[in-house]
Amino acid sequence: MRITLAGLLVVPLVSLVALWAFAASITLGNAVREHNYNRLVALSAAPTDELANQVSQERQQTFTWLSTDPRPPEAQLAGTRDRTNAAVTAYRRLVQQTQGLRPASAEAAQATLMTLLSRLPTIRASVQAEVLSPSTAFGAYSNIMTAIFAVYAASEQVNTDLSVDKQTDASLDAAQALEFASREATLVSGASAAHGQMTTGDRHLFANAVTSQRLLIASALGEFDAQLRAPWQRAYASPAHQRLASLENRISGSIGSRAAIPVNVRTWRAVSGAFLAEAQKAQLQDAVPLAAMASSVSDRLVLEAALAGGVGLVAVLLSIFVLLRYGRRLNGELTSLHDTAQGMADRRLPGVVERLRKGEQVDVDAESPPPPPGTIAEIARVARAFATVQRTAVEAAVGQADLRRGVNRVFLNLSLRNQSLLHRQLGMLDAMERATNEPAALGDLFRLDHLTTRMRRHAESLIILSGATPARGWRDPVPVIDVLRAAIAEVEDYVRVDVASDSRDSVVGGAVNDVIHLVAELVENATTFSPPTTRIEIRADTVGTGFAVEIEDRGLGLPAGELAEINQRLASPPEFDLANSDQLGLFVVGQLAGRHGITVSLRDSPYGGTTAIVLMPHSLIVRADEAARPASTTGAANATGAAGIARPPAPANGRAFPAGHDRAGTREPGATFSLGKSSGPTYRGLPRRVRQASLAPQLREHARTQPPADRAASADLPLRSPEENRDLMSSLQQGWLRGRVDDLDDPDDGLGDRPGVAADSSDGEAPG
Repeated sequence: MRITLAGLLVVPLVSLVALWAFAASITLGNAVREHNYNRLVALSAAPTDELANQVSQERQQTFTWLSTDPRPPEAQLAGTRDRTNAAVTAYRRLVQQTQGLRPASAEAAQATLMTLLSRLPTIRASVQAEVLSPSTAFGAYSNIMTAIFAVYAASEQVNTDLSVDKQTDASLDAAQALEFASREATLVSGASAAHGQMTTGDRHLFANAVTSQRLLIASALGEFDAQLRAPWQRAYASPAHQRLASLENRISGSIGSRAAIPVNVRTWRAVSGAFLAEAQKAQLQDAVPLAAMASSVSDRLVLEAALAGGVGLVAVLLSIFVLLRYGRRLNGELTSLHDTAQGMADRRLPGVVERLRKGEQVDVDAESPPPPPGTIAEIARVARAFATVQRTAVEAAVGQADLRRGVNRVFLNLSLRNQSLLHRQLGMLDAMERATNEPAALGDLFRLDHLTTRMRRHAESLIILSGATPARGWRDPVPVIDVLRAAIAEVEDYVRVDVASDSRDSVVGGAVNDVIHLVAELVENATTFSPPTTRIEIRADTVGTGFAVEIEDRGLGLPAGELAEINQRLASPPEFDLANSDQLGLFVVGQLAGRHGITVSLRDSPYGGTTAIVLMPHSLIVRADEAARPASTTGAANATGAAGIARPPAPANGRAFPAGHDRAGTREPGATFSLGKSSGPTYRGLPRRVRQASLAPQLREHARTQPPADRAASADLPLRSPEENRDLMSSLQQGWLRGRVDDLDDPDDGLGDRPGVAADSSDGEAPG
């Protein structure tokens, strides 16, 4: 705790010192940068303005000279070039003087400008040799002007006072607007020297200059405050600008014309000269307020630097004294509070949660004792708050456990009630199926039977969610084939499912119901999330580590991340969460698998869908060669209702269709496997249900009515009354007639040629 407390005291102190140093450096750095920027502006304002004015004048005179035919004497340019050279020399000296004042971000722009200035002699020589066109020379000088403004923008100091930056940017935009107005005047001056003619390229340059000038001044007027905006508003609201704008529009609108520019050159000179004079006056008037703003910001930054350096240092020293003064007192009380909290987190609260999971009762007061009170008010309040949090945590854990138990009881009660009703309903349906020979009614009863079976599975899912075990079960092992058929029969779209297996192994009776439920959930998931036109294939066989059942669909599959997450949840089923109600099936599968040590995993199918693999351990499987199959198993496995293994609905026409097909010709579940042999009546190789075949001999109806002396003889050949013989022969005759009609309706079926195939449908049921 001492190390922790020392860390708690030292870290804030170091952070405070670092923060003080950072604040002092920031404020001091801002003050220094602002001072350097103000000095740079003061030193470079005059030389830079002079350079810009001279380059602009030389551009205009050079463009006019090149546009005049015949050329006037070149001596007219000499004076202007000399003044430009002097301005360039002064600017070079300025760059040397302000080497440390200009920010690093402006070095690239400054280097570009110096490179362009060094090319002035080459430009002049090309002009003298008349190898440059007027437009090319105009562009060369304009590039120098653009570089000058780029240096202005790059050298600008970013202040903490955004209003000053805003006004500085607006002033720069206004100056650039004035430069574009000067370019317009230069182009018109050249057209005047060419007798009013202006090339198409020059007209485009003129139109671009007009557009840029108007956009820049509009931006500047929008950013200026009232004081700086007034001079520019007067210049742009003057009659000279209004007339100039009209002349600009005329020239800009003449693009594509080969005629002379549609303005009077003398009028243009007078109007543009008057406007440029007003704009330059506005620029000079704005210089004083901008300088005052910059000076005010500089003074404020110096004051902030002094406060951050001096007052901050005092605060750091005072903090050191306070930390050392109260450190020892804090150590003892924080140690006690820490031990209490650690004990709650490591022992008491996990123990409470574990006891609640086991269903034990918990005393909230006993499990949330308050920590010892502290002498320091702040720590005492923290202790009281911790006591409240501790009690709230225990009460919340108890409440959640009670809520979970209540939800489980609700699930269990509802599911048990539904299960009882559904079992009764299945029994009634079974009795109704046995009592009717009406084909249509029998088909409806079988469909209702199938629907009820699915409802029973959902009811059992609620029992599983509540943590209980469904009551339905078997004492004897049930063949795997029958278990798979029963699982398929509990799925809505069972006709799409094919089973491929010749295994004669069985599932132990105690696990039959859970295996049926588990496989049914996976099959239903496969039918739900795959196209309705695809097939679902189930393969089952013995493997080295147990008995494997593969359920493969032809759907779209799952992303790798989602597949891994589902496999993780199936391998380690989490505690049921009501928020994940859309994945109840996965939770039920995980619970059932964990109950019997079954491994369930999903993988990508090579056909593009998903394959679910159910691996049952050897302890759940009874090998065919280990124990003989009980005689009653087949009847119990293929019966409905009382036995609990469901079957698909029967055909609606009241007769059995060819094996593996329903009325529409689609395949029934289990159509690809064949059963171990049956000694009872069969239909095309499949066993038929025999009334009371699963009952003990002494419980059968004829056992109570048949004379004892005749029972032995009846085991081989049952005696029938004349009326029973008449009904039997009538039924056989009707069956033969229907069989002939069916063969004529479907002559390519070929089933009538198979040996041992009977057409008897007297009981109106589908096989198995």
